[in-house]
Amino acid sequence: MSESSMATQPTEVLPRGVLIAIGALLLIALAGTAAVRLSGVSVREPDAMTVASRALRFDDGADGSIVITDATTGQPAARITGEQGFLRGTLRAVVRERKLRGLVSAVPLQLTSRADGRLTLTDPVTGSRIDLESFGPTNAAVFARWLPQGARP
Repeated sequence: MSESSMATQPTEVLPRGVLIAIGALLLIALAGTAAVRLSGVSVREPDAMTVASRALRFDDGADGSIVITDATTGQPAARITGEQGFLRGTLRAVVRERKLRGLVSAVPLQLTSRADGRLTLTDPVTGSRIDLESFGPTNAAVFARWLPQGARP
């Protein structure tokens, strides 16, 4: 046999029954996923009890800082300067979502600590929610510092 005829020879072929079984399994998985998504059933785990919650406003300072105000009391909570990558990135995502929906507003964000250690930043205007613990303990601590000492995850 020449080299060119060997290259065109099929190596191993899966039996037809195996291919049909793989296809059927994929169809069942897709159909099951579609059924759950279209049914509207929530597959999300319910939230644990709230340990602490605080309404905070985040505004840009004239000097490029981030001014954080307790929305309940109107008292300044902090003035953050410097790069603050995670904080700025998270706030940009919230502002972008509001702008996309045409809902630019001064409504404060809700920072919530839960009994199971989860820390959530919720935007009541858009209904969006950022689970801060998903980004690791260091990034979650960026926001946790504005909660009472005993309520921090």
